[in-house]
Amino acid sequence: MIDFVDYYQNKVVLSFEDHPFSEEPKHVWVVCRYDGRWLLTHHKDRGLEFPGGKVEQDETAEQAAIREVYEETGGQVKYIRYVGQYKVLGKDKVIVKNIYFADIESILDKNNYLETNGPVLLTILPEDIAQDHRFSFIMKDNVLSYTLQKLALLQE
Repeated sequence: MIDFVDYYQNKVVLSFEDHPFSEEPKHVWVVCRYDGRWLLTHHKDRGLEFPGGKVEQDETAEQAAIREVYEETGGQVKYIRYVGQYKVLGKDKVIVKNIYFADIESILDKNNYLETNGPVLLTILPEDIAQDHRFSFIMKDNVLSYTLQKLALLQE
């Protein structure tokens, strides 16, 4: 388990074990690749981030991940894999989020991307992402860097 503080100074505990904090988490976050590029969404308030959100009633976390990718980017998931889970110990509540990796088959053009402005494709993620004002706070803590390291190891 890896402990650190997030952008808002909340304690975060990250693990790449099988569901260490909850078998049924209420939130998901999906690192996406499409055609050799990173697929993000542009959240209207927060900026650029990987898709994610809340698990709805009668939905598994994996189903939520696939739905969120489609709703926020138009991305059609070809392959999805559970990577890990993290827990944010906030001032008011605790949030547990599953991390997934998704390989995207295609991106459909949509009229509505809900709370986002739709898909954004990047060839590379900036090394100074934590200081880059274009990116959401979700992209600015160690969850992203550790997840990218884990995904690189899984690719080997």
